[in-house]
Amino acid sequence: MTAGKTPIDKPIVLVGLMGVGKSTIGRRLANRLGLPFVDSDDEIEAAAGMQVGELFENYGEDYFRDGERRVIARLIDGSVKVIATGGGAFVNDETRSLILKDAMAIWLDADIDVLAERVSRRDTRPLVRDTDPKMVLSELAAKRNQYYAQAPIHVQSGEGAHEDTVDRIMEALAQ
Repeated sequence: MTAGKTPIDKPIVLVGLMGVGKSTIGRRLANRLGLPFVDSDDEIEAAAGMQVGELFENYGEDYFRDGERRVIARLIDGSVKVIATGGGAFVNDETRSLILKDAMAIWLDADIDVLAERVSRRDTRPLVRDTDPKMVLSELAAKRNQYYAQAPIHVQSGEGAHEDTVDRIMEALAQ
């Protein structure tokens, strides 16, 4: 599989804050590249037999992150695919190291206002439930952007169509 001139020979892993579109854009990118798509949160839920929110609530974030790391390690098995990760996955040192070593990391980034509007549409995100999403996302960005910035590819995901973001990723992959 190739994107422009660059052969894609390892998994593509999308990282970034919640609401940036990793799952939606990941599906479209995988379709464009003719690759399988996997959402790590879906895989975590299938393995645990419960929703991400329930895992957070019942066992805490540390337990969730440990399971997330194990699932992502299993997904990065050498086969070429597109993987969407949870917003905090790349912050974990072990998970980030694994992704940077064995996959192609792409940081999807967007303005906080855009993210806050997107995450307000559904009540499925435990870190912003019953809070001010803009405040929480600003705090998360302040903590996490230093980690996301370690991804070799950085693409803006704005208010436009998801296909525009996929186009920008394709351009970055062709470099």
